Amino acid sequence: MDGPKAVQAFGEALPLWSVIPFAGMLLSIALGPLLAPGLWHGHFGKISAFWAALSAVSLSLVFGREAVAGFLGVMVNEYLPFIILMGTLYVISGGILITGGSSGTPGANAALLIAGALLASVMGTTGAAMLLVRPLIRENMHRKNRTIVVVFFIFLVANIGGALTPLGDPPLLLGFLMGVPFFWTLKLLPHMLLATTVLLAAYYFADRRIYRSEFFYPEAGGAVRPCGEKRWIFRIRGAKNLIFLGVAIGAMIAAPRVQLGRVYFMGMQREISEMLRNLIVLMAGLFSVLFTSREIRDENGFTWFPIKEVAVIFAGLFITMTPCMDILQAGKAGQLGLLLHVVNRPSHYFWATGVLSSFLDNAPAYLAFFKAALGNFYPGMATRSAAGLLVKQHPLYLEAISTGSVFFGAFTYIGNAPNFMVRSISEESGIEMPGFMGYILKYALPVLLPLFVLETLLFFR
Repeated sequence: MDGPKAVQAFGEALPLWSVIPFAGMLLSIALGPLLAPGLWHGHFGKISAFWAALSAVSLSLVFGREAVAGFLGVMVNEYLPFIILMGTLYVISGGILITGGSSGTPGANAALLIAGALLASVMGTTGAAMLLVRPLIRENMHRKNRTIVVVFFIFLVANIGGALTPLGDPPLLLGFLMGVPFFWTLKLLPHMLLATTVLLAAYYFADRRIYRSEFFYPEAGGAVRPCGEKRWIFRIRGAKNLIFLGVAIGAMIAAPRVQLGRVYFMGMQREISEMLRNLIVLMAGLFSVLFTSREIRDENGFTWFPIKEVAVIFAGLFITMTPCMDILQAGKAGQLGLLLHVVNRPSHYFWATGVLSSFLDNAPAYLAFFKAALGNFYPGMATRSAAGLLVKQHPLYLEAISTGSVFFGAFTYIGNAPNFMVRSISEESGIEMPGFMGYILKYALPVLLPLFVLETLLFFR
């Protein structure tokens, strides 16, 4: 597939059944942890491998070398950089330990939520959530009703706060790796400011009422008892990891701006600057492992399992979604052309990406509609070239896809990886968290749904 016409021809030739493994993979991710948690957590690697093998083997038998080259290109050019960057951010954030903090009042918790939302765009929603969830829980242990602060922590820190940079959330990272400029996501600042302001106000006034019911004493003249010792001194251990984080971020920003030529590897064209970026980011993660004490990681509750799970599951996702992305990139001539006729306005892309993100996963949802937009406006064009044109000529569509994938990730526990992790840590600490439907009915629908309608009316009409 040497040019746009070849890319489009291959996408048009792919049959509709080639997307079945991708659908199976998505349904396994969505339903496995809910319907068969023991089976899923014990065998998710085998399940991922099954769907990946089904896709790769069947298409390779039908299309031969062309399909093999496509799968290999996706894994080398897209999956490998993605997992290196995700793994490094996870490792570095796990080496930073924050102790001390606030007093568990609504105002103090709101301040921590703001700090977490800002950090999420720098170190990723997973990194920020894992860094701050335990301090948040510790500072609220003396309170009876702690569920609300954890839920809004999921909303803001584990999801919406990651909207400003490709470091923030996997969907935006995938967009960056496919040609979206690093700082383009700063265009999402108005969307994030609106969402953050609305959610912080909703949290503060709701928790203030709960707080007063816990600590209000009529016999004391209507006074509210102070909620524990007031302290605002944070202590950071493992601060050297901030240097490693800076190195990784610097490499990501610099790589697209440096022209060092290209090399050919197994028939694939590779930018030397991108290969150097991956090496620098990988070394930053390795130095974090070598120069951070085991004690700090243990106190942070750091384990390798979450990133292993992400690596395995996303390997299956990248393989199974390859034919689906090729079909979408073929535009209206592909087998999914009907989707491009139905989803054709920014508001459509916002809600379609969002709904898919909520119940499946926000990274593949982003990719599906990102490729759909490219196929709609630039059918058959190489991804990087088309992405550059989309940014310049139809930015509102990319804004809709980006905000839909990031924001709607907060709508369910399965919308984004940190959601389930925060829930598990909270339950282990004795906080009663709502079930899957309880979370949606009690919090997501009444709080997030009106917010997303407001976002649509203001930004995507």
